[in-house]
Amino acid sequence: MHVSDLPERTQDYLKILWNHEEKAGSDTAMPLGDLAKAAGQKLPTTSEAVKRLAAKGLVEHERYFGVRLVEEGRELAVAMVRRHRLLETFLVRTLGYTWDEVHEEAEILEHATTDRFVERIDAFLGAPVRDPHGDPIPAADGTAEPLSRITLADVPPNSPVTMEQVNDADGEFLRYLDKHGVRPGVRLTVVAPPVAGLLEVAVDDGASFSLGESAAREIAVRDVEGG
Repeated sequence: MHVSDLPERTQDYLKILWNHEEKAGSDTAMPLGDLAKAAGQKLPTTSEAVKRLAAKGLVEHERYFGVRLVEEGRELAVAMVRRHRLLETFLVRTLGYTWDEVHEEAEILEHATTDRFVERIDAFLGAPVRDPHGDPIPAADGTAEPLSRITLADVPPNSPVTMEQVNDADGEFLRYLDKHGVRPGVRLTVVAPPVAGLLEVAVDDGASFSLGESAAREIAVRDVEGG
């Protein structure tokens, strides 16, 4: 089975499940309600879709536990993720898109992209391993760099970290980060414990800005010092 043989909505479900596994671990099933929310679908609609995916041998669904990919589903999912992240990288590097503009464009383009085009983009860009948001780009064989599971919300005060990745679904959030010079590779320091759900974050030991704890959980970091 090839990923292009699947309906677009099926491709989306597989990609969402892979993204969940990337952050939570392959042994962690995704609750059905969370999958429906991420897909923008009603719960009964998602439930029926998952039944079809399970019948095709692409996922497992255990009641009260959640949905997880099985081997064939994971292979198809990683092909979709590779398409999406390479397209985002191409749009930013080559066509001058900003990092807050590319997610929705890539969501559209990924369904009409051929394997040949994806590989041409990969070669043209020099086989990048991260997209503009810091997400690992799977290689053609499905392997990818691991993504840190430590978020900025987990970091103790005065422990400098390096921003690795940010959730790209909220363009307004990305524009806010960009305004304060926050990008993958930048050093961040939580200045003090949260107050009323807000963190004060310093950028490269310079200017600081406020960030909600929930938003801080959308930023993956590495190289934690003192924690």
